[in-house]
Amino acid sequence: MSTRTSALDSIIFGVDIQSGDIRGDSPSYALVTFDGESIERDVVSHRKLRRRIDDEGPAIVATDNTYELAEDKAGLVGFLRELPTETKLVQVTGDERPEPLSRVASRHGVPYGKKPMQEAEAAARLAAHNVGYEVSAFTNTTEIKVARGRSTGGGGGWSEDRFTRRIHGSVKTTARDVESKLDEAALDYEKDVTEKYGGYSRAIFEVEAKPSEIPVSARRSGDTRIEIERERRDGIEYRPLAQRQDHVVVGIDPGTTTAVALLDLDGQTLDVWSSRTSDTAEVIEWIIEHGRPVVVAADVEPMPETVEKIRRSFDAAGWIPERDLPVDEKLHRTRDESYDNDHQRDALAAALFAFDGHEDQFERITAKTPPQFDRGEVIDRVVAGEESVETVLEDLSEDGESDEETTEHDPRELTDDEKEIKRLQARIDRLEDHVEDLKDTIASKDDRIDELESELSEAKREERKEARERREVTRLERENERLKRELAEAEQANEELDGKLERLKELWKIDHSNFAEVSEAKEGLVPVKPIAQFTKDAIETADEEYGIASGDVVYLRDASGAGRATAELLAERTPRVVLRDGGLSEQADEVLFDHEIPVGPADDVDIQEIDELAVAEEGDIEAVIDDWEARAEERRKEEKSEQLDQLISEHRARDPEHG
Repeated sequence: MSTRTSALDSIIFGVDIQSGDIRGDSPSYALVTFDGESIERDVVSHRKLRRRIDDEGPAIVATDNTYELAEDKAGLVGFLRELPTETKLVQVTGDERPEPLSRVASRHGVPYGKKPMQEAEAAARLAAHNVGYEVSAFTNTTEIKVARGRSTGGGGGWSEDRFTRRIHGSVKTTARDVESKLDEAALDYEKDVTEKYGGYSRAIFEVEAKPSEIPVSARRSGDTRIEIERERRDGIEYRPLAQRQDHVVVGIDPGTTTAVALLDLDGQTLDVWSSRTSDTAEVIEWIIEHGRPVVVAADVEPMPETVEKIRRSFDAAGWIPERDLPVDEKLHRTRDESYDNDHQRDALAAALFAFDGHEDQFERITAKTPPQFDRGEVIDRVVAGEESVETVLEDLSEDGESDEETTEHDPRELTDDEKEIKRLQARIDRLEDHVEDLKDTIASKDDRIDELESELSEAKREERKEARERREVTRLERENERLKRELAEAEQANEELDGKLERLKELWKIDHSNFAEVSEAKEGLVPVKPIAQFTKDAIETADEEYGIASGDVVYLRDASGAGRATAELLAERTPRVVLRDGGLSEQADEVLFDHEIPVGPADDVDIQEIDELAVAEEGDIEAVIDDWEARAEERRKEEKSEQLDQLISEHRARDPEHG
């Protein structure tokens, strides 16, 4: 399909350096604006050229040397990055090894002069004829990055956690908005998110599209930023504007189902195709779209009429086996190839055996062909046109010389054109038989294309609608499962709390009633308030959970380690008695004793624990208190005796004569 730019399409800029040097002084450029019909000329600076490209968005910026626009490869990549996405940079003189502009212009019949403005015009006109190579440093994949727009280090009056959560939530919301727009545009993409506290810290979308095709723009606002950048290639790539079709070896299996196989001139399979509905004209059209046949082959002898008709259409050489190819030989020859049915296998076998028959000839022609000539063209003219290699090379050499001398009006150029016209006329005559059939086929296909395009548009709309509905259903199902899990967990917790509540009610009755409402089975019980450790934190925690009031029975699960301050904190609550596991420190024991708070071992009491609380027999508690009081009385007597002895000692020390 031709992509030639016409007067109805966008404009083309032809550019050539006028003065200066991109690597030194500020250069000026001859700029030609060409729309297929009219020409505008101007001389601009490098900065103005860039501004004109940005403002007018030409389809092509054409030049004979891209390094007149950038000082080196890095500069060229920067130039390409800043081009509008709809604008191509084209080097009309070739790829990495360009030809002189004069030769290219002469070959394509484009006016040429040596002045910069004339060279700029020649570049524009050549690009309009699809001559040249597009210079590219980027693929058609675009990366969209949604990230934080500010640091999470601080948020003024916000707490750091709330500020961080807000930013990550904003990134997640923006990422979902981008994803929704990509889905609505039916674009293919891969998503990679980094989840953080409160949402996302970033989300990256790899989209199979150019930036101009994506309904999202780069921006930075508040908590988030969106960055858009095309994916870089490994280097600079040169792609021809007009795709040249290679010479091929064709194998055909005709019949109710027609199959075609294509090989390159090295015997590698390029394509295999079959159809039950295509006629001869459609088969020829398919071959034309995929290559230029040098040899057309069949797997039977003699060559079927359909295959012969196709061979004549391309003026190609024919190949048939000495006898019909056996199935086992076809299977063996195609054992390393891929095909979908027996018809494709037979077409592929015909092409492969034809290549085997011509392989030595192809190699001899290749060996004689200098690298500057098109090997496929030489092979085609020798094999199909039955010319000698020397004649073909001499003819092609004369073509090259006439190209060089076009500007000098070499009279031999007309002779070469006439020779070329005669050679092509024979092929035109053979193809004219198919023209009417092809016209009818094209008209029918155009109608079918319009119909299918309408169906495709409607199908895409329905598919996008269904995709949104499926995503919503999936989201609701996940939400439903989450709520079910939360409900089950809540019901289980509720059951546990109901049981705990009943036990707490009984303990409350024990703690606050006169026992008149307590059953006989629970008479004589007193509540016990456990404390995990004899520390300030543990005392305050127990006080917050169920309260420690004056007159309570306190149970220290670990009584060791407490100092004077901790003991004072417990003494302030004036418990009735302290039951302990383990021994008290001397300081804690002294504080509790001074506050006359009874202390006894927990092992002497039968404590029944219910969750965080416990109960014990009143008799056991009274026994511990009685035991402590007995010990306390002895302790007081001992302390009084020690105090008396100390007074006597002090008196004797002050009055030694009466000692």
